[in-house]
Amino acid sequence: MIGRLSGTLLEKNPPQIVLDVQGVGYEVDVPMSTFYNLPALNEKVVLHTQLIVREDAHLLFGFLTHEERIAFRQLLKISGVGPRLALSVLSGLSIADLAAAVANKDANRLTKIPGVGKKTAERLLLELQGKFSVSAAGTAPESTVSSSSNDIVNALLALGYNEKEADWAAKQLPKDADVSGGIRQALKLLSKA
Repeated sequence: MIGRLSGTLLEKNPPQIVLDVQGVGYEVDVPMSTFYNLPALNEKVVLHTQLIVREDAHLLFGFLTHEERIAFRQLLKISGVGPRLALSVLSGLSIADLAAAVANKDANRLTKIPGVGKKTAERLLLELQGKFSVSAAGTAPESTVSSSSNDIVNALLALGYNEKEADWAAKQLPKDADVSGGIRQALKLLSKA
């Protein structure tokens, strides 16, 4: 079992990265929450990992935080949820947002994640009930302050980006950005990520 990797970040091709660990390049799939917080290329990084061995492949998944790996493992225990869908869930929602959705039984929030239909969302809500700490469920997601920021996020969502990507891009923009200019800047940021 490979539980942790510490090395130099060589490549970033979402959702996959290549990590050089003493001359061996590991291909690691990461959720977008981890991807956006990675250092620059050729910098050191430590990832908590989960190795999944299948008949046709050995798949390695990496996370910057121990909590993300725990959530990934919880998701894998649910019938019908494989590693790709679990990665998609963690890419679409932060741990706090996922905990809040489960605590509030908000299936609509989960169905916004690509690959999660109504039945899968209901199964996730049922199976994940009580699996998150109260503190994680109690934290509300950061709200964007200005209405133009909300408009930018909504425009990015309409263009097919998920909530996590749209929120991340909006937070990178200057506070006084107008809507049309902000959308253009956000699209440039997302194309480089």
